[in-house]
Amino acid sequence: MTTELQSLLSKGFTALNQGNLAAAGQACEAALKLDPKAAAAHFLVGLVAVEAEDRANAHRAFRSVVAIDANHAAAWAQLARLNASEGRIAAAEQALHETRRIKPSDPVVLDTIGAVLTQLGEYETAKAFFARANVLSPNTPQFMMNLANTLVFLGDIDTASAIFRDVIALQPNSPQGHWGLANAVKATNTDHIDAMQPLLARNRDNPRAMGFLHYAMGKEYEDLKQWPDAFNAFSAGAAARRQTVEFDEAAEQAMFDTLQSTYNAGWLTQAGPGHPSDAPIFVLGQPRTGTTLIERIITSHSQVHSAGELQQFGLAIRRLSQHRDPKRFSAALFTAAAQLSPADIGKTYLQTAARMRGKTPYFVDKLPLNYLYVPLILAALPNARIVHLVRNPMDACFASFKQLFADAYLHSYDQREMARHHARYRKLMAHWHTEFPGRIIDVSYEDTARDLEPNARRLIEALKLPWEDACLHFHSSNKGVATASAVQVREPAHTRSIGRWRQYESQLQPMAEELNAQGIPVEQ
Repeated sequence: MTTELQSLLSKGFTALNQGNLAAAGQACEAALKLDPKAAAAHFLVGLVAVEAEDRANAHRAFRSVVAIDANHAAAWAQLARLNASEGRIAAAEQALHETRRIKPSDPVVLDTIGAVLTQLGEYETAKAFFARANVLSPNTPQFMMNLANTLVFLGDIDTASAIFRDVIALQPNSPQGHWGLANAVKATNTDHIDAMQPLLARNRDNPRAMGFLHYAMGKEYEDLKQWPDAFNAFSAGAAARRQTVEFDEAAEQAMFDTLQSTYNAGWLTQAGPGHPSDAPIFVLGQPRTGTTLIERIITSHSQVHSAGELQQFGLAIRRLSQHRDPKRFSAALFTAAAQLSPADIGKTYLQTAARMRGKTPYFVDKLPLNYLYVPLILAALPNARIVHLVRNPMDACFASFKQLFADAYLHSYDQREMARHHARYRKLMAHWHTEFPGRIIDVSYEDTARDLEPNARRLIEALKLPWEDACLHFHSSNKGVATASAVQVREPAHTRSIGRWRQYESQLQPMAEELNAQGIPVEQ
């Protein structure tokens, strides 16, 4: 590489790091005029395109890099990330295969691979890549946060909270670090809230940062039972988060309409045979409704492994249908899914879940959003069991409203949107029960929390498993918990969350009004 080319690329990467995409692009253009086959120049073009959200040019640039240099691990990792985010699962896995062939040692590349693996639901493998990145580049906040978030997802709360504290020590104005710590540790005083207060002014023009800070403060105020301050923080966090995401309610309504018009008893009868395995137990419903409590009861049984919140069923459908819409769910996806071979879906799901399912006869897949796939699960895995959590609508809606999610549940940042979504979900579940009677096991969160033993026994019996007393002592288990509820399930079943919305009854009137307007009494 000539000195002139090196200088141009250095300027380009500096401009990119400063957010000056125009200058970075000009440096790329000049570099490629000097040497059209400079892999580094094409790689910079790809990075600029990613920042500009120009996915088509990003794909072209990174493909140019690997055509010039087949051992360019960073370009393969970027291709894997692009393809995974767009639902091109086979292409993402092929790109990851190339990175494994190359065996990269660059911590940035290792961190990128870890991020792709989390998108694919392979959290244990992702943890190894994030850990390696941290060994090679210690005290790098980005790598530390990715490792800590994965550890929380896998239930290693103590290690994660220590890392969050280290991130904050290195970078006091780390909104995501503060949010991670608040969710990992129960507050006993306002010290951490007081430390976050000055950061609100520093980040007032950054809605993403404001979302992290407000949700962190809301969680700690709620720990301290300072209800008005908690609600004000949750509400401010939701408003900030709402500025950073787009929720297409009309598209969601069209998707629910498609589900109800496409999938019924007649469809299931003619869908064809599925895979005979009886290993999967799906625990599903709305988020924050007790799915983790029920999963822990079931997986405390010696014959059942906790596989966590697997993405594999949905990914199997995307892979087989070659559906490429980056949106996770859509009417078009479910229209295409209805034409797939159920046996192929079941086989692909089990193959891709093999590393996570453990060695026991049965495993629990606890992804709440799998409620959208109920008929496809029944077709693809007719011997699988489906457990559906039922919770009071106001508690369920408020539990989502006060939670900062990653890239899911975009309806949850507005009270009325949240309520209308909940109504669509309830209508869909009623349709599934009508069309597929006896195939879904409903479990009441409130009944189970209030009187654990008889409800746990009924659940284990419904799953056709022999009773084991360990199912009552789930809080003593050392198994990981791949969920935002990882901290809470370390204690016995409790009723503190039942009726929690009443602490905020006056502030939640828009939500209550919308539920009532949708025909859902708030006392259900």
